Amino acid sequence: MASHRRPKQPSRTRVTVLTATAAAAVALTSQAAHADPKPTKSEVKAKVDKLYHEAEQSTEKYNGAKEQQEKLEKQIGALQDKVARGQQELNTLRSGLGSLAAAQYRSGGIDPSVQLFLASDPDSFLDEASALDQLTAKQTESLEKIQEKQRSLAQQRKEAQDKLADLADVRKTLGENKKKFQGKLAEAQRLLNTLTAAEREKIRQDDQRASRAAGDRVDLGNEVPASALGAAALQAADTRVGKPYVRSATGPNSFDCSGLTQWAYAQAGAQITRTTYTQINQGTRIARSQLKPGDLVFFNNTSHVGLYAGNNTVLHAPYPGAYVRYESMNTIGSFQAAVRI
Repeated sequence: MASHRRPKQPSRTRVTVLTATAAAAVALTSQAAHADPKPTKSEVKAKVDKLYHEAEQSTEKYNGAKEQQEKLEKQIGALQDKVARGQQELNTLRSGLGSLAAAQYRSGGIDPSVQLFLASDPDSFLDEASALDQLTAKQTESLEKIQEKQRSLAQQRKEAQDKLADLADVRKTLGENKKKFQGKLAEAQRLLNTLTAAEREKIRQDDQRASRAAGDRVDLGNEVPASALGAAALQAADTRVGKPYVRSATGPNSFDCSGLTQWAYAQAGAQITRTTYTQINQGTRIARSQLKPGDLVFFNNTSHVGLYAGNNTVLHAPYPGAYVRYESMNTIGSFQAAVRI
């Protein structure tokens, strides 16, 4: 006879597990459907370029603070030497004053009128009294010198303390900007690591081709340089094409952007300052339409600089991982200003 036993119902625990598993599967499927797609090579490059520009802003501020730190350290050293010499002079003056006081004590222990009354030789006494007056005058002069030296030392010590406080602020700024650019560079590297080796090589080759094409455009332009100085600086920078970009480097075998322009003008015989933020104030401002080879061209809120090479092309040190090269002004960033040294 057939069995009519009632089928066993699944347990509540088993139902709960199955339901949770199904929900998780649906959630994963939904997440996969809505997940952001992997950025393309061109999108990664655009983000990396933006990060490099931001890192360069911090690098230039770091360079400026570094330069200020070195100046302050020299000033503090000179002040401390000056204070040490002044203290030695003060000690010598005090020693001299002590000798004068002892001499005065030996000569003038009695009131002058009493000394005259008791003196066996009044003429001799008057000579001694005159010498005593001179001694007193020297003592007064020495006291005045000591007081002046003390005032001078106090001022120098205060100046040194103020410089030390400035130095502490500068060192803090150095640390903050170093942390900023290191963070930007690390983020850029993480983005680059999302690309395959072949994609990274393709970006490098594209940059090389663009640089060669930009160099060819310069040769075709044949524009007259801004001056003999500008021509010499541009010629010097041209000899550095292919040298690597290195943060805070000033040549001759590696450069950052302002390090290259400073080095190039130094080879031409002109000393310009270290950072983009100061180089922009060193020459005559000119409009973009007035650019001639050798002029300095600034981009991205003056955080980047290069030498105008003619035919809308700039010779510059671009960013970490790249090399000194020619590049179209249209691909570097937003034009900010131009200066003729």
